Amino acid sequence: MIRSATLPVQPPLPRFEETNRLKLFSGSSNPDLSREVAHYLGIELGPMVRKRFADGELYIQIQESIRGCDVYLIQPTCHPVNDNLMELLIMVDACRRASARQITAVLPYYGYARADRKTAGRESITAKLVANLLTQAGVSRVLAMDLHSAQIQGYFDIPCDHVYGSPVLISYLASKQISDLVVVSPDVGGVARARAFAKKLDDAPLAIIDKRRQAHNVAEVMNLIGDVAGKTAVLVDDMIDTAGTICEGARLLRAEGAKQVYACTTHAVFSPPAIERLSSGLFEEVIVTNTIPLVSDKQFAQLTTLSVANLLGETIWRIHEESSVSSMFR
Repeated sequence: MIRSATLPVQPPLPRFEETNRLKLFSGSSNPDLSREVAHYLGIELGPMVRKRFADGELYIQIQESIRGCDVYLIQPTCHPVNDNLMELLIMVDACRRASARQITAVLPYYGYARADRKTAGRESITAKLVANLLTQAGVSRVLAMDLHSAQIQGYFDIPCDHVYGSPVLISYLASKQISDLVVVSPDVGGVARARAFAKKLDDAPLAIIDKRRQAHNVAEVMNLIGDVAGKTAVLVDDMIDTAGTICEGARLLRAEGAKQVYACTTHAVFSPPAIERLSSGLFEEVIVTNTIPLVSDKQFAQLTTLSVANLLGETIWRIHEESSVSSMFR
């Protein structure tokens, strides 16, 4: 049975009735999330024609006046990443040519984020390339959730608001009232994320898995720093792709005496063979958010999906009102 949990959806507030310059449009990659965000804001998604020509080229037309408006385009650039990214760029271009005052690209998931630096000669830094494409297309501001690395914010020459899915995940975990909880980082690079997560969970203890990656999507767990014996371990990461890293980590935690293991992540990429690995019995529960849509063949018994729609909706409102976004996470 698949369990789904969301933050309480607030009824539309009177202040939103005055919002005639805020326009919200959805790309095709995650329309359900876009509808939830629109519901939180108390507005309707803008009408738009989207179709493909016989050769696969995409056509988009905005079907209402957006002249002088603040436009927000919701489009996670998840699989198929190239199609979804190109669709977003065409949406941006259409809005720019329609004289929108400001165009904000809302990216619940930022594709190509893992290529954020050169690790060998003659490699592309694709995270920077995508930032350049968005800027040149006409984006005025970017709103992204849980970027793979914080340095990606600096790749933009326009304002970039970086928000986190952790409040939703932490609220759900706190409601379970798990005793003897220890937060675990699956690698050294995620220590800062796991430490911040543990701090919000009543300063829960922290453990770190030291691993060495021999090739892309292949992880080798080497050592555990910290004590998990007899405790409930919560593995925290920004995304789960093929699930190799997090499953190897779970096996190590089990071998070190953890009584239960939870996986907790914002972005459920779930590339094959992730579903087989995650549903194999290693985890008590796999907790994710809906930044990426999960089709039926990516569902399994241990999966819990939480909605970040209210979090994104509140952030959009604060940007529109020119009020603080960072105060949401203090």
